[in-house]
Amino acid sequence: MTKMRIGLLFGGRSGEHEVSISSARAIARALAADANASKYEVLPFYIQKDGRWLSGAIPQQVLETGKSLEIESQTAPGEPENSTLSSPLPQFPNFNSVDVWFPVLHGPNGEDGTVQGLLKLLQIPFVGSGVLGSALGMDKIAMKMAFAQVGLPQVKYVAVNRSEIWSNPCVFPKLCDKIEESLGYPCFVKPANLGSSVGISKARSRAELEAALDSAASYDRRIIVEAGVVARELECAVLGNDNPKASTVGEIAFKSDFYDYETKYAEGQSDCSIPAKVSDAIASQIQEMAVQAFLAVDAAGLARVDFFYVESTGEVLINEINTFPGFTATSMYPQMWAADGILFPELVDCLIELALERHGKKG
Repeated sequence: MTKMRIGLLFGGRSGEHEVSISSARAIARALAADANASKYEVLPFYIQKDGRWLSGAIPQQVLETGKSLEIESQTAPGEPENSTLSSPLPQFPNFNSVDVWFPVLHGPNGEDGTVQGLLKLLQIPFVGSGVLGSALGMDKIAMKMAFAQVGLPQVKYVAVNRSEIWSNPCVFPKLCDKIEESLGYPCFVKPANLGSSVGISKARSRAELEAALDSAASYDRRIIVEAGVVARELECAVLGNDNPKASTVGEIAFKSDFYDYETKYAEGQSDCSIPAKVSDAIASQIQEMAVQAFLAVDAAGLARVDFFYVESTGEVLINEINTFPGFTATSMYPQMWAADGILFPELVDCLIELALERHGKKG
């Protein structure tokens, strides 16, 4: 049987470059495991932090070592020169041989619709959401507008532009006044288009709010400020295309003040419970809302949807959707499906089948 060639695309120009490598390593191992070994051939493509694309031996080396390349790294003997998109991509060995792309990219320039647009132009199936779902899933302001349109309950928030923060001395204080009046303290200040909690700050006072806004503006021109809530953080995985299914609900607990980047990825800083210790009614509500959110942004293939459960009132509030969540063997997304009996290699195989299904419908 001829093996299907999977273009494993990883690395990328975002602060989640290393996370992408970890996810890609796990997926590459899954594609070589069990029944997948006879079905798939992995063709690795690595995007350096400066945006240069590499194929062949160097991406394979990155997968094996788990270490990113320094930007000044040179190509190996016999390899083509480093390429950016100013050069024709098909010059890469095996580029035109890819049957299905697996873009294992987190954050901007990978999970935000940019790479998805390129792959769509190539008319080759790819895993995950298309341009619209990826863009809405990345921009927290647009995402919340889509959620509001279908009636999903959320925390109160204020959308801000960088120009309001880096403005004249008269405008900025009025902006802070508006946020204080609308949300109060504590509140969370977030760049609208970054993942993995990059650039997020918790503000408990006017001075902290001003510093947090200035920090967030250095990451993105669109910023969102959300009211703080005392709540449990629950998550649900979604799998499918037009008729998606929701997984068992999981819960994240952490020792830090909030779930920031270091807490997410430093060993021993957070714990997960699968299934979450909630009532069947709350679990069912979260699963229904997760599917509703998935459809609201036109996601495809996979997504992880995050919620706040305010135990004191019984409220469930949607936080955000992540259209390509962390995908290592210890990440929440595959762990929640494992709890439902879908193990990692089978999950990866299913995502490829969903990519083929979506492409066949020209979605």
